[in-house]
Amino acid sequence: MKNISTFLLLLLILSISLFSACTNSYKPAIGNEDDIIVIADSLLYLEIEAEMLHVFERVIYTPQPENLFNMKRENLENLNNLKNRKNIIFLGTLDSDDNISNYIKNALDSSVTKLVKNDEEFFFNKNDLWAKDQLVMFITANSIDELKKNILKGNEELLYSFRKISNSRLFSKLYNPQYENKKIEAELLSKYNWSMYIQPAVELAISDLANNFVWLRSGRNTPVERWVFVHWIESANAKYLNNDSLINIRNKVTKKYFTIAQDSICVDISFGMSKPMVSKVNFNEHYALMSQGFWKFSDKSGGGPFISYSYLDENTGRFYMIDASIYAPKYYKKKLIQQADVILTSFRTSDELSEERKVEILDGLD
Repeated sequence: MKNISTFLLLLLILSISLFSACTNSYKPAIGNEDDIIVIADSLLYLEIEAEMLHVFERVIYTPQPENLFNMKRENLENLNNLKNRKNIIFLGTLDSDDNISNYIKNALDSSVTKLVKNDEEFFFNKNDLWAKDQLVMFITANSIDELKKNILKGNEELLYSFRKISNSRLFSKLYNPQYENKKIEAELLSKYNWSMYIQPAVELAISDLANNFVWLRSGRNTPVERWVFVHWIESANAKYLNNDSLINIRNKVTKKYFTIAQDSICVDISFGMSKPMVSKVNFNEHYALMSQGFWKFSDKSGGGPFISYSYLDENTGRFYMIDASIYAPKYYKKKLIQQADVILTSFRTSDELSEERKVEILDGLD
């Protein structure tokens, strides 16, 4: 992840002169959740479009191919009509003289420009610049070639920025404390020292203390099912944080617990359409690996998408795998897997919960 000190990060935020626009009324940002408005010169964008498509319109298989985001290039002249959109990118270079590159150069303080010139930083985020729950990203470099290199090199950080804000917006819609299933949340916290947001329709399908496994299931025998599991290994170390290990652990778990037809059919990871994508991410302030791919029944009768976060909790020495799968054969599933992703990121260990929150959750045992 980006290695910027708190002081420098604050300097970057304060140094963009356009941020004075934050005095606006902060109406909620509008637009499709997966649309990104890219404000860039047409000729510059033509040169760098392939790299931008590679990062932001990455295809996931659900099993239908779906883009994570959809980009739309716009001209600077249309900015006033676009300031209320959820996701915006300004794209330009320091050596270009087009109006958008000049706009970016005028927006950056000299100290920030120096970081770009030294190839130390190339993108800067600002939340709520012109609207509530909005992300505006400035992407720039000394030249087109340098910008292409940086976009490809920093693709995970760029994509993560928009996925994070999108998940935050979605969670605010999903979370409803009035209907929170505190009984299950309290059981998980008291028995396992962790908890997560549990929606009303979720059932605690399996709680296996001996094998450190919990299965949370919703939509049983309906057209849309969601399976969330949490598995952990005590006294673990960083050796588990590699692609092969994650695949082996997940397959071992699902083959044991996700079975049908008198245990003759199980679930495992599919490599038929694409390999699981593995990215380094910040999961609740932990270094983690996010895996996203496709699962299948062992008899090939069906399957669906999954998303998984794995990390080593240094406070407890536990290795955690927090995983969600979707089974919805007749539906497009990108939005469904994003909703599951949001639920996963609500996971917190006991150490990460305030005393007030722990008391609030444990009241569900009464």
